Amino acid sequence: MLSENLHQPYCIAYKTLDHCPKLAHQHSFFELIYIISGSGKQCINKSKFDYHAGHIFLITPDDCHSFEIEDRTSFFFLKFNNIYIKNSGLLAENIHRLEYILQNANHQPGCILKNPTDKALVKSIIEAIIRESEDKDLYNRELTEQLINTLVILVARNIAKYLPGQVNMGNEEKAMNILEYIQTNIYYPEKLKAEHLSQNFGISNSYLGRYFKRHTNETMQQYIANYKTRLIEHRLQFSDKRMNEIANEFGFTDESHLNKYFRKQRGHSPKAYRKLQQD
Repeated sequence: MLSENLHQPYCIAYKTLDHCPKLAHQHSFFELIYIISGSGKQCINKSKFDYHAGHIFLITPDDCHSFEIEDRTSFFFLKFNNIYIKNSGLLAENIHRLEYILQNANHQPGCILKNPTDKALVKSIIEAIIRESEDKDLYNRELTEQLINTLVILVARNIAKYLPGQVNMGNEEKAMNILEYIQTNIYYPEKLKAEHLSQNFGISNSYLGRYFKRHTNETMQQYIANYKTRLIEHRLQFSDKRMNEIANEFGFTDESHLNKYFRKQRGHSPKAYRKLQQD
């Protein structure tokens, strides 16, 4: 199968096509694809669904995808990788959260944008990015990168609402704050202890677990373990970090501690997981 790489933080392209020039393929970066006009079918991981103007798709690393163009289609492509995410000017805790959301995007039929207001905003942002790419002016690069940041965050917001373990939109603000706190402090195990969370959010230790499960449909321990494990998997698959570096990043005492934790979660060692992904 064809595989593509991206040798720069991001790349913008827009083109009109009567047929898809590429067979089903994979790549090592993220790709946002916006339909300016036209219709057809988006093929991803052996599933197909219709597309039309205003739809936007997120292709994550190692997804297999292609298009079946039925009516002449104008596409906007934004390719970006982890280098872009980490150098985007966002706060560190927001980068970690964004990385997790994008990597765990689940592909539901249709456009990933569910909020009608966001759809209109995305359309205007993409039109602005295209204008900036055509009409170079002062601060062109800086403005383009700010527009890209806004676009990616809008997409992440829409994806986050449908990820497992996310709080329902109608739930209390405190529950949202607890999830945000966990995501921000996932690298600091001491801060994720029930006693610390209880004190921080003014909820008794005995009630905290029930409160969390009522709002997220999973236990706090399950949520923390799943969130941390997915981030570790991402490091193993898409970085060249050594095991001791990953262990240090996530607050494990040493590589052996990381190995024991990962085996419990996934049934095999981190090294075995990395090898499986590379084969």
